[in-house]
Amino acid sequence: MKKEFLWSQRLGFSNQQALAIQKLGMEHFLQQSFQAPFNTSTPALLSDSPKSLEDLKKTRQTRKEDSEAGKELLKKEIQTSNELKAWWIDEMKTADFPLREKMTLFWENHFVTAYQKVKVNYWIFQKNQLLRENAFGNFKTLTKKAMQTNAMVRYLDNVDNKKGKLNENLSRELLELFTLGIGNYSEADIKNGAKGLAGLGIGETTAMYRRFLEDNEPIEYLGKKGILKLDEMVDAIFDHPKIPYLLTQKMLKWFLYDEPKQELVTYYGDYFRKVNFEIKPLLVKIFSEQYAKNDTGGSKIKNPLEYILLLTSELKTQRPESTTIAFFLKQQGMDLFNPPNVKGWDGGKSWLTSQIYLQRNNVADLLCSGKSIPRPKQERENTLDKKQTLSISLEWNNKGTNKEIIKELTDRLLFSTDASLQQDLEKLLKYDFDPQSLGANNAVLRLFNAIIKSPEFQLI
Repeated sequence: MKKEFLWSQRLGFSNQQALAIQKLGMEHFLQQSFQAPFNTSTPALLSDSPKSLEDLKKTRQTRKEDSEAGKELLKKEIQTSNELKAWWIDEMKTADFPLREKMTLFWENHFVTAYQKVKVNYWIFQKNQLLRENAFGNFKTLTKKAMQTNAMVRYLDNVDNKKGKLNENLSRELLELFTLGIGNYSEADIKNGAKGLAGLGIGETTAMYRRFLEDNEPIEYLGKKGILKLDEMVDAIFDHPKIPYLLTQKMLKWFLYDEPKQELVTYYGDYFRKVNFEIKPLLVKIFSEQYAKNDTGGSKIKNPLEYILLLTSELKTQRPESTTIAFFLKQQGMDLFNPPNVKGWDGGKSWLTSQIYLQRNNVADLLCSGKSIPRPKQERENTLDKKQTLSISLEWNNKGTNKEIIKELTDRLLFSTDASLQQDLEKLLKYDFDPQSLGANNAVLRLFNAIIKSPEFQLI
């Protein structure tokens, strides 16, 4: 196995960056990833969605006055949410250096919000774009900005947090899930944090404090005393000795290991503090040092996005469309913009239940036979071509022997064969295989199908 294939998949969603990693080396590849341009425009699909508080008031009024019109507006926004997922998948598929999108996905799974509760697509997009723009920035700065998004204060009920009637949800998750982790703060810190966040609610572009809802009594928060608001609270959090480790653990888990060793978490966490919580140097250190190891992969189960985008890339499919991929992700438990709870997607073994594995194998059979994966009902109804056949094209050495072709594919798909598996694969592509024969491509597709349905392929 060539490690540039492994790292192309770890830092993106396919093998498309393997040549660039091989040519540039890891550090230069990372610098290119940091500097690569990205989409900063608001997608046209949001043009009719409510954006301002005035827009939202009008929408609420319409629902109140005309229930049928209200239902249509709600239906339209659900459709827009699905289109927004497809838009993001397109960004992932088309990026020359997709590390920024993979980091944006990481941050979405860290600073969690969900459309099902927020119910305003534009706020969901605003936060997503904020995470994209700050994907390689400063963790402390990003924490402050993420907490001040309309999506966050709506999702974690801070719109209900006001003086005399506190709601502790945002205060709790700021400490438990976003920064320090369980055991590194007290219940008093949560209660006092709720006071400091009281009155932080919906604003025109970002969340803002409402003067008549604020609680301006002095508090003690993680050892700091005074009239503390969000910025001062985050400053106090980032003075805590345990602040680096939750983030480095999650980052190692996201990119490299389902169960990262504690010594690695501590080692990189200490460095993270040293560089003042800047993301770029942390990524360079982690990836360049781990890249230098004799690493053969297999330490992390592919999430559904990594799985499906690798398959469609290898088979060079123009379809399935990104809306269909988004539907597949939802079936796999990775519904974009709708994680199951505030903890986000668990990852690891949760990506390989018997049902998920069966779905993956069914999709492998469909794609390798040139058929589209199942689509949402509405998409099927709006498509004249109900069956939607695919044009697929798998690259392989059409001058190689059976063993050379098996080696080529298993190298590219990230695993080594033992004697038993090698024997099984050679039964599919026999010793007398003729790569120039009429049915050669179909035979190699059958081999490819068997490989991608193996347990080994599910790992990265």
